[in-house]
Amino acid sequence: MYELLADPRTWESLATLTVLEVVLGIDNVLFLTIVSGQLPKAEQPRARAIGLAVALAMRVLLLTAIAWVISLSQPFVTILREDISWRDVILGFGGLFLIYKGTTEIHLLVAGEEEFERGRPVKSFMAVILQIGLFDLIFSLDSVITAVGMAEHLYVMIAAIVLAMILMFVAAGPVSKFIEENPTVKMLGLSFLLLIGIALLADAAHFHIPRGYLYFAVAFSALVEAFNQFAWRRKKKRKKPGNAGR
Repeated sequence: MYELLADPRTWESLATLTVLEVVLGIDNVLFLTIVSGQLPKAEQPRARAIGLAVALAMRVLLLTAIAWVISLSQPFVTILREDISWRDVILGFGGLFLIYKGTTEIHLLVAGEEEFERGRPVKSFMAVILQIGLFDLIFSLDSVITAVGMAEHLYVMIAAIVLAMILMFVAAGPVSKFIEENPTVKMLGLSFLLLIGIALLADAAHFHIPRGYLYFAVAFSALVEAFNQFAWRRKKKRKKPGNAGR
């Protein structure tokens, strides 16, 4: 253990993997925010905390059972000359659900706030947690596969995942509040969910879309939205009576 801690490459891989895990966890936090929004506001922080705890536990369990995770990529049936694995099935169903979820939420949001509140189904706390847990499994596959490819030691992988989850736990509250208070940002987040759903479907069909393209598109859209928010606040400030002549 001492030799592992004394090796600079250990700390380098830990830092790199932690950053990658945070990036891969963005879609997890976004999904967590959207789904927990179906609960009363008082219950949302507890749902987010439990969701992230479930995600952490699932990632650690998958790391310790890495042989089983790898076996999920082995084909179990061939359809139309295409080998199908359980990983393909999981990613396919996950992608379809994310597309369905994003589409229905966008429809309600576009329809207006009153219809959004009336049309959105009320979920029980356990139903939301179950939904989060199922999709934590899907999001955890990419996370665990990335960890195995970036680090050699199990302790380093687990440490990176724990650090990333702590950062996401700290950010989940402010991010959720900001998204709920800004409908345009929420629309951007739902569009990101659609992109992730399409990417999961593509992975299931053995057509890999580099995640860097998706994250760049989202980062660019977020930057444009940030400029829009800044311009809107400046315009609103100028319309105040005391600033009319400025």
